[in-house]
Formats: sequence, structure tokens, C-alpha cells
Amino acid sequence: ATSGGRSRIGVRLLLVTVMAGLVFSVLSTMVRGAFAYMNERDALVDELTQVQDIIQPALAKAIWELDRASVKVHMDSAARLPALGEVVVTILMADTEPERHTRTRPGWSLDASLPALRQPLVYSPYAEATEVVGELAIFANGRELQRRLYREIAIIFATQLLQSLLLAGFVMWMFNRSVTRYVRDVAAHLDALSPETLSRKLLLRNKTIQNDELDQLAGGVNELQRRLGGHLAQQAQYEGELSRHRDNLAELVGERTRELEAANSKLDELSRSDALTGVSNRRHFDECKEVEFRRAQRTQQPLSLVICDIDYFKRFNDTYGHVAGDDCLRRVGVALADCCRRAGDVVARVGGEEFVVLLPGLSVTEAARCAERLRVAVLALDIAHSASDAAPSVTISVGVAGLDAAHMDSFDAFYHCADQALYRAKAGGRNRVECWEGAP
Repeated sequence: ATSGGRSRIGVRLLLVTVMAGLVFSVLSTMVRGAFAYMNERDALVDELTQVQDIIQPALAKAIWELDRASVKVHMDSAARLPALGEVVVTILMADTEPERHTRTRPGWSLDASLPALRQPLVYSPYAEATEVVGELAIFANGRELQRRLYREIAIIFATQLLQSLLLAGFVMWMFNRSVTRYVRDVAAHLDALSPETLSRKLLLRNKTIQNDELDQLAGGVNELQRRLGGHLAQQAQYEGELSRHRDNLAELVGERTRELEAANSKLDELSRSDALTGVSNRRHFDECKEVEFRRAQRTQQPLSLVICDIDYFKRFNDTYGHVAGDDCLRRVGVALADCCRRAGDVVARVGGEEFVVLLPGLSVTEAARCAERLRVAVLALDIAHSASDAAPSVTISVGVAGLDAAHMDSFDAFYHCADQALYRAKAGGRNRVECWEGAP
């Protein structure tokens, strides 16, 4: 009976394991299939974006040069890609109706759920001039997405099914090797121990197969309960105390962690700010300047630099003392920062009395107006400066330069131009704004 029970238990375990593996395979395939769909769809969008980025400049140039043959060649090349279902180029010309060219894959139909990209075709015939010559629209190939998705789902299901079957075989092997073989020895060992008592016995309820290894194990567990009752009660007490200590320790660790994170955040902020004025320091400015310089070169967007220097600041310190000098620097820094609050504007103190302002997206004309506001804001502080030759109060001299990508191959050259403008402002009597003009 025991041998038969052991066999029936093994068969039931095998069936349950296999069924669970199949259910897990189906559920896992469904979940991973959903993620696979999103991944494949994202990959398709990336391919469309790459195609768009590659052919857009060539199409724009061909349209500008009225080269319809090149337009058709580029469209034919793109339409042959499996990921594309349709390519549409709309040519815009002055005083004429838009001209539409289409390449459609056989059997393709428009599906609003599939990715599609539209982008104006922009051509730059010369520096700082752009013309919209048309529009490029590319639509994804739904059949290609289905083909990739079906292939991915098949691989996922086959992999999950194989894993489940291997797991079922491994569980059965471990059960026969590690459980059935030793259950009688465990029961005999438990029967040989000296008796103790526990409050509740182990009862195998609703059990249809009798006199198998489980019954022997139940008897052994009941015997063990009688012997280990006191020990388990004491262990539970110890575990309760340990749990309370662990919770207290976790709370303390969490509190210390939050304090450390706050301190690190404060240190990071301090490392990027000037301790005296509160504006950015040279380190932060050096990080931002290269990023904005490369972005302006890449996007052909304007970038301007403003350098401000407090007039006769050494005389101010000599006359009013360093405490008053520090207060003057602080108030000037606040005034400059208040005037430059756009996202991306960087106001930094880079020297004793020298401040710089980085203005992404502003032309030199707009930057000059901003620089004048800075000069007026500092003058409005009305900080007395009897030793100044420029005015009875603290003033600044300002140099402005706009990025000329054709002549400025580095930020240092850009900075030098703004510095030259500042030099002219000082030479021209101070308390004024000068803009750089001419090649560096």
C-alpha cells in the first residue's frame, strides 16, 4: 500500500507540475508577448525615425534643386524597406498647388494604430536661412510588425514550454531522490526521541490515501511537537524581541539614510553655487558652457554670452571695506539673477567682481537688450561708490557677443569676443554695454 501510495503521489505531483508549467507558459507568453509587441513597435518607430533622418536632407535638397528624379529615387529606396508601408512626399511651391508623390507597398492599407511620422522638409540655402520645401510622411508596415511579433511569440512560448518541462522533470527527480527515500528514516528518528508536549497535534484532514509516507511523517511530527513545545515557545519569544529590535534598527537606518541623502543633495547644490552670491560658480558654468556651445552648433540656434564687471570694485573695497564689498557682490548677483529667469539662462560668478551670463536662444541684438537691463538693474541698487569715476553709485560694464559658428570653433574664442567687447565698454567710460562686431 505504501509503495502504491508513493507511486500515486508521484504521478499526481508530475501531473500538477506539468499542468502548472503549461499554464505558466501560456500566461508568461501572454505577458511577454505584450512586452514584445511594445518593444517591436518601439523598434519600428526607431526604424521610421532613422529612415526619416537619413532621407530628409537629401529630399529637401532635391526638391530645392527641382530634381524630381532624385526625389523618386530616394522614395523608391525608402519604400523597399520592410518596415515601411507607405512613403508620401508633398512638395510645396509658391503660387502652385502642393505636389504629392506616393510609394505604397502592395497590399498595405492605412491603420491608425500603426506608427506614422510626419516632418516638414526644411532646406537651408545659406547660413541662418531656412525654407520649408515640403513634407515627408512615412507609415509603418503592419504586416512586418505582425511577422516580427509572431516570430517573437513563437520563440517565447517554445522557450517557456521547454523550461516548464525541464522544471517538471527536475522536481520529480528531486522528489523521488530527496523525499520518498528518506521519509521513513525521518519518521523512525522522530519516534525514537524522548516525548514532550505541544498545544495542538498535526491532523491530516480529508486524506483519501492511508498508510503512506505522509501518515508516518504526521506521526513523527506529532511526536516532535510533544518534545519541542517549550523550545518553540521560547524561540517565538526570542523572535518577537528580535523583530522589534529589527524594526527599530530599520527605522533608525531609514532616518539616517534620509539625513544622508539630504546632506548629499545640499552638498551637490553647494558645489555648483557661489557661496557668497548664490549664483552659479565657475564649475557649473564650465559644465553648462560646453553643452550649450555644442547644442548651438548642432541645431544652428543662436547663443549669446554676456560678461559683466563691477566698475572700480578695488576702490570700493579700499574705501568701504571687504564686508561692504561682499555685500555689494551679493546684491549685484541677486540683481543679475532676477533679470535672467528663462529656462536655460545661466548666471555665474567667475572671478572676484566678474559675472557671466549665458543666454541660449537669444541673438546678439536680444542679448544686448538683456545686458542693458542688467546694467540698469545694478544701477538701480543705488549702492554708494564715492571712489568711482563712472557714477556716484556702483555700476557695471558689460560686453556682449553672439556665437558665429563660421568663425568661432571653440568656446574660448567665443568668450574672447565677449571679453573684447567688455574691454571696449571699459575703455569707453564704463557703465555701458558694448557688443562685439567683426571676426575674432
